[in-house]
Amino acid sequence: MLYNRNPIMNTDTDRDRGILTPADRAFLLGERELGHEQSRRNAEARIRRRVIDSILDFDLLLHTLPEKDRRQVFEEVATDPDALDGLRAALAFTYIGTSEQGLDFEDVLVPAVRHSEEACAASRRGANVSVEVTFEVETSVETTLEGVAERLADGDPVSPQELFALIMQGEHDPATHERIALVTSDGADDQFLERLATYLEGELRRPTSSRAVIRLENE
Repeated sequence: MLYNRNPIMNTDTDRDRGILTPADRAFLLGERELGHEQSRRNAEARIRRRVIDSILDFDLLLHTLPEKDRRQVFEEVATDPDALDGLRAALAFTYIGTSEQGLDFEDVLVPAVRHSEEACAASRRGANVSVEVTFEVETSVETTLEGVAERLADGDPVSPQELFALIMQGEHDPATHERIALVTSDGADDQFLERLATYLEGELRRPTSSRAVIRLENE
């Protein structure tokens, strides 16, 4: 399951129940074994159904949750990096899922933004507004993952984004190397680098502002 290999995901299984129970999180992370194939299938089906029901619940939350409660939810998102990562992951999950089904994400995003702007203008400013929303994605290939894997094998540095893409692709395991050299920009996200290192069960070192090294346990 390709997207379960995201190295920046939150792996805390002990949080209170949300869409997933603590047992669900442990199952998805491979920390909880189910004795029979049918038990595994039943667990997967329960999780799918709970995700669908949660998506349907957002319609109710949007229209009925008091504004004070909504503000308190997003106050936490604004101050908690893990909550902000979770919000991004929710959008990424939606983007990937709609793309896999041949649905245009723009058909989800644009009406949501337009209707929200219209509702906010009516309730807060007592005005009708015309809303133009533009959504555009341009993707260009910069490096092939085979090339990244070869550079890792040769001990040459790669970027954090290239390492992340290699892990996501799943065909090459960077954890088999003794050390991974990374070339970073001065504004590199240290939290992202730390999570990459944690996912690979390695230790992050920053010799300079533009260099990082992940030393692995098999060194």
